Amino acid sequence: MSSQSPTDVTVQLPDAPGIPRLRFRPFDIDRDVPAIVELITIAHKADRIDWIPTAAALRNDLEHHADFDPARDMLVAEIDGLMVAAAERTPRVRAGVVQHQLVAWVRPDRRGQGIGRSLLHWMEARSREAAADWAGSESHGLTNWVDESQPDAIALLESEGYARVRYGFMMVRPLSEPIPDAALPEGLEVRPVVESDHRRIWDADVEAFRDHWDAAVRTEEDFAAWFATPGIDTSLWRVAWDGDEVAGSVMNFVWPEENEQLGVARGWLEHISVRRPWRKRGLAGALIVDSLRALKAQGLTEGALGVDAENPSGALRLYESLGFRRHQTGIAFRKDL
Repeated sequence: MSSQSPTDVTVQLPDAPGIPRLRFRPFDIDRDVPAIVELITIAHKADRIDWIPTAAALRNDLEHHADFDPARDMLVAEIDGLMVAAAERTPRVRAGVVQHQLVAWVRPDRRGQGIGRSLLHWMEARSREAAADWAGSESHGLTNWVDESQPDAIALLESEGYARVRYGFMMVRPLSEPIPDAALPEGLEVRPVVESDHRRIWDADVEAFRDHWDAAVRTEEDFAAWFATPGIDTSLWRVAWDGDEVAGSVMNFVWPEENEQLGVARGWLEHISVRRPWRKRGLAGALIVDSLRALKAQGLTEGALGVDAENPSGALRLYESLGFRRHQTGIAFRKDL
């Protein structure tokens, strides 16, 4: 297989539906990125999911996954050369368990024909194969996040033995509404982000998120991918310092292409985190308020963020108190491997 392009290889699935000219093959990162971006865009618009990647951003992500090979861990379904579906399996160590994150996309006009179920079975089989080759001693599981607006995907997962384990919300706040005042705690200051501080900011964020549910072990690939994100603008970030210590941060992003596709003018408040010694002092609220003002100054009309519905730090209550409202609901499914 190494001497062939992935596009030349046909993968036989034992339960493939009998659709004329349907073919499964490995993903080719050098050829397939534009086609899978088109597929994701069509699928997500149909499902009212507010994530539309660019080719550059998606490729950056695919090139920086640890223990992941697009040619082995992704599969494409095509009919007469048109990509009608695709699947991806990505491993991530969470709370001491290797969770194999499964995700698939199917064009709306090809749903209900068995393609999604075949891809799910393929991802499960690939996960078992990868688990057998895993160097560590961790146990393994299967996980999948879907949105409430995807009833067919929910029905498929539940019919295959997956159980709901958690909920998360995407929240949105209009920037036209008054932004409250929230001062930084005494002794802290917000400084511009400089490249020499990237590692300390990242490490502080990793430390803070260890207290969250299902915290992921982050790798050097994650660090590289984050700071290689196309269009990253760290001047929008808000990082609070206590002397030489990072106390907390909000990493803000704007995705112009996604905004255009969705017809919004939105900025994202990502990785809202405060380290333990600085919690319960109003720091998160101050950084969020400062972030909202920064996004409004960019001419944006709304801010968005994601939150675990059962976040132990009270994040959901804080966000609601600052004017954020639930926009979409995601459901985490799990299954033993």
